[in-house]
Amino acid sequence: MIALLANPAHTGHRAEGHPERPERVTAILDAIAVCGLGLTPEPAPAVSDAVLHRVHDARYVAMLDRAAASGGGYLDADTYITPDSMVAARTAAGAVVEGVDRVLDGRAQHAVAVVRPPGHHAEHARAMGFCLLNNVAIGVAAARGKNIRRVAVLDFDVHHGNGTQHSFENDAEVFYASTHRYPFYPGTGSAGERGAHDNVVNVPLPMGSGDRAVLGAWEKKIGPALAAFRPAFLLVSAGFDAHRDDPLGGLAVTTDGYRALAGLIKSWADAHSHGRTVWALEGGYELEALADSVIACLGVLET
Repeated sequence: MIALLANPAHTGHRAEGHPERPERVTAILDAIAVCGLGLTPEPAPAVSDAVLHRVHDARYVAMLDRAAASGGGYLDADTYITPDSMVAARTAAGAVVEGVDRVLDGRAQHAVAVVRPPGHHAEHARAMGFCLLNNVAIGVAAARGKNIRRVAVLDFDVHHGNGTQHSFENDAEVFYASTHRYPFYPGTGSAGERGAHDNVVNVPLPMGSGDRAVLGAWEKKIGPALAAFRPAFLLVSAGFDAHRDDPLGGLAVTTDGYRALAGLIKSWADAHSHGRTVWALEGGYELEALADSVIACLGVLET
């Protein structure tokens, strides 16, 4: 069973002309409604401050709240905030936490949070790369709060998840793996970044790598390291901006490539974590490619 979670408040987070826009989620949910999988999105509650502050500095969160309350604007060249953005961000993170809760208590086998703003660039006290709060990192904190000791995050966004790595690179009980275009924004994610406990695996890839190289990296490099880590739980930073049609990516992954990658992740969940996964939307900016790729992954999880 798949729990499909959304944050309707995301529509208040919008900046004219910005690629990270509400239509991204709308396109996905519209496609899900007619794809025949029988999934209905459920609204998620906001994340509690207790869980949020396990990942983000309380002063940083207060700064974001003040920026929103004062009318918003750009926090850096890429990352904006509006008066309603923190409601959107808190419910995006809340959807991942709700997904963790439902999967761990047996109400769902998989949870998929179709939410925005994305999260994997947000660091402990820094917004960047369209991200305000690190949704997946907050999900990790929620899982560990339920006594799950070994958690893995698998990140296939075209950009390296610097914020997630930043959160856990010194934590022996969290494994982080990423394929991403390199060199590329945000400039992190070299193969030499391995974490304090060999708990980080980065596979940087050149522009235009395509399905074979991306899938090979996951199967031959990340898969064995994941097996050695022996995760009890898997979270997925599901960014679809590596798609060949995406205007921001350039890794040339196809929809079939994402379908195959979802199959690998599901097989690892079956092998290591009782078949349990929680997915959170990250990037993906060409609407048709984004929706098609999400549907492809959902189809794999449904089987």
